[in-house]
Amino acid sequence: MGEPFPNNIPMSGLDEEVALRRLLEGTASETGERFFAALVENLAKVLKTDGAWVTEYFPESRRLRALAFWMDGGWIKDYEVDITGSPCEQVIDHARLVHFPDRLIQLFPDRPEVKESGLASYMGMPLLDNDQKILGHVAVVDRRPMPPEPRVLALFRIFAARAAAELRRMRIQAQVREREEKLRGLFDSAMDAIVEFDANFEVTRMNPSAEEAFRCQACDAVGKSFDRFFANQSRQRLKRLIDEIAGRRHPEARSLWIPGGLQALPADGKEFTAEATLSRAETQGEVYYTLILRNVNERLEAEQKIHSLKAETEYLRETISSLGGFDRLVGQSPALKTVLEDVAQVAVTDTTVLILGETGTGKELIARTIHERSRRANRPLITINCAAIPAPLMESEFFGHEKGAFTGATQRREGRFALADQGTIFLDEVGELSLDVQAKLLRVLQEGEFAPVGSSEVHKVDVRVIAATNRRLDQAIQDGKFREDLYYRLNVFPIGLPPLRNRREDIAPLAIAFAQAFAQRMGRQIEPLSAECQQRLMTYSWPGNVRELRNVIERAVITSRNGCLNLDKALPESRSAIISGAGPASSTRQRLSKAVVQVHELQQLERTNILRALEASGWRVAGKNGAAELLGINPSTLNSRIRALSIQKLRNGD
Repeated sequence: MGEPFPNNIPMSGLDEEVALRRLLEGTASETGERFFAALVENLAKVLKTDGAWVTEYFPESRRLRALAFWMDGGWIKDYEVDITGSPCEQVIDHARLVHFPDRLIQLFPDRPEVKESGLASYMGMPLLDNDQKILGHVAVVDRRPMPPEPRVLALFRIFAARAAAELRRMRIQAQVREREEKLRGLFDSAMDAIVEFDANFEVTRMNPSAEEAFRCQACDAVGKSFDRFFANQSRQRLKRLIDEIAGRRHPEARSLWIPGGLQALPADGKEFTAEATLSRAETQGEVYYTLILRNVNERLEAEQKIHSLKAETEYLRETISSLGGFDRLVGQSPALKTVLEDVAQVAVTDTTVLILGETGTGKELIARTIHERSRRANRPLITINCAAIPAPLMESEFFGHEKGAFTGATQRREGRFALADQGTIFLDEVGELSLDVQAKLLRVLQEGEFAPVGSSEVHKVDVRVIAATNRRLDQAIQDGKFREDLYYRLNVFPIGLPPLRNRREDIAPLAIAFAQAFAQRMGRQIEPLSAECQQRLMTYSWPGNVRELRNVIERAVITSRNGCLNLDKALPESRSAIISGAGPASSTRQRLSKAVVQVHELQQLERTNILRALEASGWRVAGKNGAAELLGINPSTLNSRIRALSIQKLRNGD
């Protein structure tokens, strides 16, 4: 910082040349904060004052923060002050040199730092930017009077000018650093590949997207030729374009779009087409080029995927439309009306529902109806067929898994419960759940939370559960295959679906609806369902329930002739004849065409047919050649009908 001045030299006897030399020697090798420290120390010693400081100004808070503060031969650290009512205020507000040669305490009695330090004199000068904006100020203070002397003022102005220049330099440098950081951030975060290279075609910079596109780290590419990243034809084309923009006169014209793109060649050799722009710039006499590329193959693949998804969506829409009412509840039977009343009552609540019924009775349709009439209708309905999921994958399917949770878990996956959040989840065939998954399902029902496979993190979920089964869960509980506590959690509001044979009034309306829907889908004209066809359908026992009826009608439409359903192909006459108790098909049709069979007659026909099957099987219900097999129905269904029709085995002599 230079040698100190002798203390015995009076201010009036200052040698300006010596003072300037000391200023230059003390600050020539310093910049930034060290420069200001050297400046104020030498300023105080040159002017023989007790203190000197240089500050930066914050106009929003009207405060000064010291960049360097020399007082009484030492440094005051982290000094900051409000200028209101201080000598510095006049320097800042009037933007000129302010000098108080004496009586400083009397002039500023409200400033404690003036009184406590015993200061008598003050001289300050603003530090201005090029646009005359206040950057800060420089000041000296002394406990002795500081009479105005032209040489002192001249030296003070020189010190102030030097301080202002350094403060301006620091501000500009900070702005440059900020802009460079922003530019670096934009360069590094750009999704497009950006490569900068010099006039020798050597890479100087490469952003992360370019590293990924060319399968090459920037450190391995910088300083090496850019040639290797392009196919030969594209390489030659790029060099011709470089020559073209180099010859343009106007700097703003030294950039261009490359129509048709370039064939880029990554390090792994998998060529791709890239859209590209090329620009030219000069920095300190050096020429640089910037190439921005975008992989067209990725865009084309994305467009193809979008196209496929659109096609799939359209297909699904057509499929839904082609259902033609299959998702509607059709029928007016008392049994169905009871079910619909239950649905209307429970749908508006969030109560858990257990739907019970044989296979094919429409349990999923009831679940969808409950969801659509609930407050969750605008949220997803997620369906899981518990019987179709392998036991080892069941927990992952329900609750998701983390990457690496098990062999084959190559990425994180959301489970069905997470997808159903705020909506409804339908667990079809819930009786097929494994016991460990039953325990986790119970936790979801009780606590509303679960943990994915391989994770200790607990996820909260708000899901309404609708379950369905064709099994007797009470029997499964006794067999140790179903948790009793889970059963009671699911069985809050049970809905029993009647089999189709117990709602025969709905067979004809369902058949008509199915026939119309399938005919529309296949582009065929179908005559209205005749009374004979309706009677034939009503005499069948329908062990497969509504699903079987739907399949029979679809076959009848496919094989229809002259607009008439072909039940001869769709509904085997052997079964129809067994149920009706009639002989050949022709005689059955003839009998049905002459009279309408009443319900009690149908029941009697069914009772007679079951008795025949039991007698033929030796009164054996299940197993091979049992009565259930002869009738084409489930043994449990046959037992139910035997009880309902009060059928008993005949004793000898009866």
